[in-house]
Amino acid sequence: MTSGPIRRAQVIAPFGVGSSVVTRDGVSVIAAGLDRWYKREDGSEVSSIEEFIIHEWRLERQLRVSHFRLPPDFRVSRPGQSIPNSGISIPFLRFPRWHFCPSCNRLYERPLAERGRILCQECQAKGRRRYLYQVPFIAICDNGHIQDFPWREWVHKSVSPLCDQPLSLISTGGTSLAGQIVKCDCGMKRSLAQITSARPGGEMTELTARLETDAAEYRCQGIRPWVGTDEPTDCGRPLRGSLRSASNVYFAVVKSSIYLPRSTEVSPPDLVSLLEKPPVSGLLSLLLAVTEAENIKPTHIRSKYPEILDPYSDLQIQSALNAILGLDTVSVSPKSIDVETDDQETRFRRMEYAVLSEPRDEPDLVIKEADLDRFDSRFQHLFSRLMLVEKLRETRALTGFTRVVPDNGQELSDLKQLLWREMPASGTDWLPAYVVHGEGIFMRLNESTLHSWERRAVVIERIQALARRYEALQQVRGVRPRTISPRFVLLHTIAHLLINRLTFECGYSTASLRERLYVSDHTSYPMAAVLIYTAAGDCEGTLGGLVRMGKRENFEPVVRRAIEGGTWCSADPVCMEVALRGGQGPDSCNLAACHNCALVPETACEEFNRFLDRGLVVGDMHHRDTGYFCEG
Repeated sequence: MTSGPIRRAQVIAPFGVGSSVVTRDGVSVIAAGLDRWYKREDGSEVSSIEEFIIHEWRLERQLRVSHFRLPPDFRVSRPGQSIPNSGISIPFLRFPRWHFCPSCNRLYERPLAERGRILCQECQAKGRRRYLYQVPFIAICDNGHIQDFPWREWVHKSVSPLCDQPLSLISTGGTSLAGQIVKCDCGMKRSLAQITSARPGGEMTELTARLETDAAEYRCQGIRPWVGTDEPTDCGRPLRGSLRSASNVYFAVVKSSIYLPRSTEVSPPDLVSLLEKPPVSGLLSLLLAVTEAENIKPTHIRSKYPEILDPYSDLQIQSALNAILGLDTVSVSPKSIDVETDDQETRFRRMEYAVLSEPRDEPDLVIKEADLDRFDSRFQHLFSRLMLVEKLRETRALTGFTRVVPDNGQELSDLKQLLWREMPASGTDWLPAYVVHGEGIFMRLNESTLHSWERRAVVIERIQALARRYEALQQVRGVRPRTISPRFVLLHTIAHLLINRLTFECGYSTASLRERLYVSDHTSYPMAAVLIYTAAGDCEGTLGGLVRMGKRENFEPVVRRAIEGGTWCSADPVCMEVALRGGQGPDSCNLAACHNCALVPETACEEFNRFLDRGLVVGDMHHRDTGYFCEG
């Protein structure tokens, strides 16, 4: 099997643990679990793991891990040179294991660790040289498991078939699955029709349904090939067939955090930030490996780095160490409000919302406030604050993955378990992550204007149609419950319209821009803001093209053009009218929004391009006052 390069960021998403990728010679492989990372092919460990360790204090607390690690980069060992951590690569395993011969149609099962191209044994016996190709069909369940398609069980219509004669996969030339026939030499044969379908409610599929000769149901075996085993585990969820290239085979669950400088009553934020970064962070990791956190003193790091720590006293350093090591409380200014009714993600973002709303000048976070008094009065009526984030740092961590549906409400512990064959001990657990630096524009809507708008009857009626559709989806597909509110859909759609417009103005592609929504319907402590940012730069950050668009002479024209572009779609009137006739887009969870007007690359969207509606931004053909930007 040939090797192939993958960027470090892609190992987080979309090619994280448990995902499939096709190598240059056409072999489909699956990314191995975290147990095998940072090891060479001969099993030897890395010489210095400290260089891969990174910290993000808020994200560590939310995900309950001790630290994060950068994906290893491949380094070639050269004679006469001492290259640390050379020869490390992330392993991939061959999957699916079943192969077929395009000449004789014979099916073969091969090991996960098989390398190179494989010749058909039957054709070789006849003097022909034919290579095997992996079958395009697999089976998945919504607990994250994936396995080879159960060819024997399917063709024999039995959960435990006794026949072990050779199988063949024959294509009859049709364009549907009914044109694919699996045949056993015992005479049994069956088409693959409807193997990907699920019955209403999602609790039964054609694979799970009772087979004709058995009273039992064929359910998921809990197989995890990405951790190097084909041994079954307890699962029992409905199993469905799928093409291995289908988009619902893998959804990476990535959690991200905008870095917020922290401080204590004694130590300043820049000192805490200094100790969190290399080279001091590497020394702290070494010290933690040999001693308890309570035993680490300022003299231990001052003796190693006297110059960079010279401006600070031992008392300040000790306080900063206690904050980093979790021995003391830390503070972020301004402090966010602790709202009891907030869910975990809203509570996490409320702190960012408070910090991004104020000017800052820190090593990893520089924010300046645009003077809205100089803007047109209409903008002051619609926006309450506009912040120019000249520098930010974002950490993105892979917490797990799902299959079948992108958000099925799995617990964090279950998602993390999928990444490992054996979970590490508490206190030493970690997750893969990477850090990027960028810039952005933070916009807060005018709360009084927004509150008046979202209470309109036409707005409530329009959003209820989408909320009912999502409730029905919950019953059918088991996605997690959530509140679909007017302000959420409004902010999400505004972000998409602006991203599509900014690509023509700031020089970044849509795939380079991202959205981050801050939404809360709490009556006393509401949130209604969006951060549009780019975090695709290297360690030196980006070039300021996005921040420049937040200045008055640029921002007003950009917003006007984005709203004008949203008033008419090239698919109208169909795009606007379909909102009242069943919706459109992924899971029919969009109203007036399609690829021609409001959709962006999925890497730029937090919601998989769902919950969008231009009607709430600009109104529809019958009720112009439905649109927030038609206010006043």
